[in-house]
Amino acid sequence: MKDIYLGSCLCGQVKYEVEGGFESFYLCHCKYCQKDTGSAHAANLFSTNAKLKWVSGGDKVRTYNIPSTRHFKSFCEVCGAAVPNEQMDGKLLVVPAGSLDSEIAIRPNAHIFCSSKACWDEGFEVLKKFEKFPS
Repeated sequence: MKDIYLGSCLCGQVKYEVEGGFESFYLCHCKYCQKDTGSAHAANLFSTNAKLKWVSGGDKVRTYNIPSTRHFKSFCEVCGAAVPNEQMDGKLLVVPAGSLDSEIAIRPNAHIFCSSKACWDEGFEVLKKFEKFPS
């Protein structure tokens, strides 16, 4: 039986299905990923054999490629949330981990582009933890 993962955007208009497994899971600290996530890093799953199917809202997906780079970001045109994209003429599927609605067993393999890591991205394991927004 093949692995099937479901995912969606923030507003729920874009829904997708991924059939197949992921070979790698990277936390990317490059400046492009910092800009397009608004955070310290992107968390992306990669597959060379999984298949992407838009269940709904595929016509609302837009893709931006920074000129002269291999950096792509696909997103819902309504809410702006990151969604999967296919790269290298469909040979590589990149899935933003946070866009998945299904649980995954794979854990990040590595941090990449650490030379660009944000100066404030250190020591998170010692921070207080709250179950919801602190009062």
